[in-house]
Amino acid sequence: MPSSEPAPDAQPARRQYAQGVESDQTRVMPAVPGDGGPRVGTRRRQARWWHRDHPVFTPLAGFFGGMLFVIVVPSLYAAILSALVSQDAVTSLFAFVLLALVVPIGLIAAPSTRRLGRYLALGMVSTLLVVGVVAAGVLWFLVNRQT
Repeated sequence: MPSSEPAPDAQPARRQYAQGVESDQTRVMPAVPGDGGPRVGTRRRQARWWHRDHPVFTPLAGFFGGMLFVIVVPSLYAAILSALVSQDAVTSLFAFVLLALVVPIGLIAAPSTRRLGRYLALGMVSTLLVVGVVAAGVLWFLVNRQT
């Protein structure tokens, strides 16, 4: 009775998909100077193709990262401070959360991460703008409802 296991030297069947990516995420990568990747003709497991080839990966990652950054970093900072020190100290130390703005500024300054930093800053600014406009609208509604 024949064995259902493939021979040890048998190659798995691969199907070609868009942009030369094979079904098991293995592909031949050309050598790119400064990429640190494999040399021409070598194979390795590759899950990075969409970071380099997909046109909206960096904008989406940066924008939504900026949104999360604006919401999570101040909240986490306040929670950690309130767990460690008194309420008066939390109130006086909370202004140091503004030092977190160094992250997108640093990303924009470095040439290799400039695009990500721009979209991170865009996500942060647009989130703050939406929150501010909604808060102003709710405040306007509540004040005008009383009169």
